Amino acid sequence: MSQEFPNPENDWHSLRRSFSIAVSFAGLLWLIKLAELLFDLGIFQYGVYPRSLGGLMGIIWAPLIHGSISHLFANTAPIIILGTTLLYGYPRSARIVIPAIITGSGFGVWLFARSAFHIGASGLTFGMMFFIFTMGVLRWDRRAITLSLLVFFLYGGMIWGIFPMAPEISFESHFFGAVTGVVSAFLLKGYDPAPPKRRYSWEDEEEEL
Repeated sequence: MSQEFPNPENDWHSLRRSFSIAVSFAGLLWLIKLAELLFDLGIFQYGVYPRSLGGLMGIIWAPLIHGSISHLFANTAPIIILGTTLLYGYPRSARIVIPAIITGSGFGVWLFARSAFHIGASGLTFGMMFFIFTMGVLRWDRRAITLSLLVFFLYGGMIWGIFPMAPEISFESHFFGAVTGVVSAFLLKGYDPAPPKRRYSWEDEEEEL
C-alpha cells in the first residue's frame, strides 16, 4: 500500500514563493506612496467615497492608497505576514479570497460607511486575518490549526478594530473586510486539499504485526 508523505522541499518552495508575492505587493504600496509624495499627487480622492457614483472606483484603488507614511508602515507587516500565511496555507482559495475581500470590504464601505474618503489596505489585512483564523476553526487539520493560532497570537488584537475607535480610522473597512473573510472561509473551507498526513515508520511496523 503506497503512502503519501509531505515533501519538505516543495513546502519550503511554496513558503518562499508566498513570501515573495506578499513582499512584492507591500513594495508596490511603498512605491505608490513615495511617488505620491515626490510628485505631490494627493491621490486620496481615488479612495472609496460612500454612495457616490465616482466613489465606486475607489473599491479597486483604495487598498493601494495610504494617508501617511505611518499609515502605510502600520499596514506593511500585516500585509507581508498575513499575505504569506494565506498564500502558503490556502494557495487555491487565495485567488478567490483576496479579490473577494477587496470587493466585499469596498462595497460594504460604499454602501454603509460615513461620508469621507476611505483609503488603505486595512480592510484586506482584516479580511485575511479573519479568513485564516476561521479556516483553522472549520477545517481542524494540523496546518490549518497552526496557521490559525499563529495569526491569532500575532494579530488577535485586531478584532477590536472592527468597532469605532478614532474618527480618522475607517473601522467600516475593518468590519466589512472581516465579514468577507469569515464568509469566504465558510464557502471555501474544502477548496484547498488538506496537507498529507505525516506517517512514521513505527506505524508501518504496527500494520505488519
